[in-house]
Amino acid sequence: MKAYVYGANGAGITDVPKPAPKGTQVLVRVHACGLNRADLGMTKGHAHGAAGGVGTVLGMEWAGEIAELGPEAKGVKIGDKVMGSGGAAFAEYTLADHGRLFRAPSNMNFDEAATLPIAVTTMHNAVVTNGGLQAGQTVLIQGASSGVGLMAMQIAKLKGAALVVGSSTDAGRRSRLKDYGADLAIDSSDPAWVDQVLKATNGEGVDLIVDQVSGPVANQNLKATKVKGRIVNVGRLGGTHGDFNFDLHAARRISYIGVTFRTRSIDEIRDIFEAVRTDIWSAVEARKLQLPIDRVYPFDQIGEAFAHMEANKHLGKIVVTF
Repeated sequence: MKAYVYGANGAGITDVPKPAPKGTQVLVRVHACGLNRADLGMTKGHAHGAAGGVGTVLGMEWAGEIAELGPEAKGVKIGDKVMGSGGAAFAEYTLADHGRLFRAPSNMNFDEAATLPIAVTTMHNAVVTNGGLQAGQTVLIQGASSGVGLMAMQIAKLKGAALVVGSSTDAGRRSRLKDYGADLAIDSSDPAWVDQVLKATNGEGVDLIVDQVSGPVANQNLKATKVKGRIVNVGRLGGTHGDFNFDLHAARRISYIGVTFRTRSIDEIRDIFEAVRTDIWSAVEARKLQLPIDRVYPFDQIGEAFAHMEANKHLGKIVVTF
């Protein structure tokens, strides 16, 4: 089968053996894949958790149809239209654990379905499970113009947030954040953004920050979070290191929580998928939670799709189809 593989000379399409499902795995015939920032790094040879390096089939988000079942796979059948996340997605066939997928709604095509699994699981876990957002509270999403950022704002609105603030350093993308739930859009590269957030929250700061930027905004985040507020760190778009004011962190008694799928067990991931099904899946089926598709590429143009991502001018998801 055809797959997009990182090799000794970089990433490219090549032939690899078709996998076979074992245990609780299912084999999925892939119809569409969503591109993610972590994929871009892996095309350059960077590791993502335990995955990466020469010989790695790239990709982590897909939609398709179940082609085969492992002997212990439950709750699904051959022919089911599904979407999910996991390694080796950029291929004609991929493997998935039976608990790491969703049934794709009948009113959603494969391109649309491929945009959602990582966004809904990452941001439900960050905003609701770890962020503890309650109706009437206030939230700031750093890096809000990314696909997962757009989803975070929508989930916050769905859960009854009184004020949703979204950040983007790009003026064009920032102007569109209100279409996806932002009551206030800020430029996190402008030092005045903290004052804007404090003004919008009567000087208190927000209850919750979901931070995808990290390094360069770490201390500003502390200033923009209310006393006894929460910061959930889900990424490092701004870098893995930065200055951190430990005294301010202590003085404001902020709960600072780090989350990632890279170190989670399959049981933890299954629990996250089940939480999404239980809490917000009806909103996905009703199309209340959805992401814009910026551009769709055929699989044989996947290199061009990554070049478009690296140009960083898109809003929403880039999709590759088979």
